[in-house]
Amino acid sequence: MQLMAERAMTSRQTVARVERGDPTVSVGILATVLFVLGMTERLAALVDARTDPFVLDLDEERLPRRVRIPSGGRRKASRDE
Repeated sequence: MQLMAERAMTSRQTVARVERGDPTVSVGILATVLFVLGMTERLAALVDARTDPFVLDLDEERLPRRVRIPSGGRRKASRDE
């Protein structure tokens, strides 16, 4: 743990907090620890909005409830044209 703390440029106590999942640890420290462990793909998955249910719910709320076609916007083609 001491070696990891040195490589991540932080204290052993902070590395222990990362291991416990303490939400007060900064994202920068978490990213550095993941880099030291060779687990940077985990960081990419962490920030991927496509897998975040909260973000997906927000996007769904922003969608219009129904779409209206403007009057005169679409015309039926007649056989005479």
